[in-house]
Order: sequence, then structure tokens, then C-alpha cells
Amino acid sequence: MSSVQLRRAGASDWPAIWPIWSGVVAAGDTYTYDPATDSPSAERAWLGSGEVWIAEDRGSPTPLGIYRISPNQQGPGSHVANGSYMVATGARRHGVGRQLVTHSLERACELGYHGMQFNAVAATNVHAIALYLDLGFSTVGVIPGGFRHPAAGFVDLLIMYRPL
Repeated sequence: MSSVQLRRAGASDWPAIWPIWSGVVAAGDTYTYDPATDSPSAERAWLGSGEVWIAEDRGSPTPLGIYRISPNQQGPGSHVANGSYMVATGARRHGVGRQLVTHSLERACELGYHGMQFNAVAATNVHAIALYLDLGFSTVGVIPGGFRHPAAGFVDLLIMYRPL
């Protein structure tokens, strides 16, 4: 998808973001959000702090993917960023996720972060893990059985990190 462009999202973008967010979360296989989360709660969680970016195909109003970047912790830990990524079902396996992660790493550097940390990567999310490893992340911790996958049962949660 060579015509993908990224732009910063605002509150007016939530109606376009919600179908991606709710679809990914409802699947229950990658995120620790409650699959029953309603739109207002999800909007507060995602647009309440940090930055949200949208990947769009030029000429189409339908987002291909979204990401959120924010401090991973407050105070003395706020120099490490946290990133969250969601790709629309029809846009998967076309490089959109790579573009989202790459852009977020560039943006994290611009914002002065010293590293990027992912707190909860389900071990069954093999495509995301392969992408993160390819982009220089390493697994720095494992929570055994920390994720209740709807089909695979209790699987490990990985904590992944990359210095910037």
C-alpha cells in the first residue's frame, strides 16, 4: 500500500477510529482491553492522553490503521514511550503495521523519548512479534500465562523494549 499517509488524529476522528478499535478488541486475541468496552470508554482511553495517529489510503476516508503513543509511566519513567497499534482487518499483511510502528519510533524520537516499551504482547501474536523483533525490539520480560486467549487459553505476555 504505497499510497498510505499518516496524520495526527483528533476527537472528530473517533467515529472512523472506533470500527478498527472495537473490531480488534472484540476479537480478544491481542489486547488486554475488555472486549465489551463501549465507545465512550474507549475514546477516553485512547484520546485522553498522548498522541493518536491514523494511517489512510490517499483518497479514502476509511482508516487503514491507528496507533497511540504516550509515556509508558509517569514521573521518573516518563522518558520511555509506550506504543499501541491496530490495523483494520482488510489492511493486514500489506505493510501498514510496519508503517505505523516505524512512524511511532520516529515520532518518539522527535518527542524526546529514550526508549519504546510494549507492556503486554500476547505470545500468540506472532506477526506483531516478528515485526517488533525485525525493528530492533527485544523481549525483556515474560508474564507466564498472563493473557487469556479465546482459543489458545492462557498464553504468555511479553514485555518488549527498544532503546531510541
